[in-house]
Amino acid sequence: MKKHIHVVGAAIVHEGKILCAQRPEWQLLPLMWEFPGGKIEPGETPREALHREIMEEMGCGIEVGAQIEHTIHEYDFGIVHLTTFYCRLLSGTPVLNEHARAEWLRKEELDSLEWAPADLPAVRKIMRDPLPVG
Repeated sequence: MKKHIHVVGAAIVHEGKILCAQRPEWQLLPLMWEFPGGKIEPGETPREALHREIMEEMGCGIEVGAQIEHTIHEYDFGIVHLTTFYCRLLSGTPVLNEHARAEWLRKEELDSLEWAPADLPAVRKIMRDPLPVG
């Protein structure tokens, strides 16, 4: 039976652009793009996990806004339950502690990247809907 992995992703909006992060070569789904985030720890809410993960991964504080999408995607390594939220920067500038690269893109440019499959429903929704002010 496959493991269920509950994760969160942050679509960080700043000056009309969204932060996109590329996974490193040594991780699962190497060099694919994602919204930064990570696993929800026991006892954490998705929003708490997102605050913690963005501070750990990128060294910045965020405000977590509206949920964009909840996706369940089966990979060969497990079943990922991904909840993606709009976020905005409150403090700091994102640094790459865990990612190979990062890009700030306009929503119309998001489909230029090779996204991890679980992130695609949120990407499509962001491209279709108006961005929150941030």
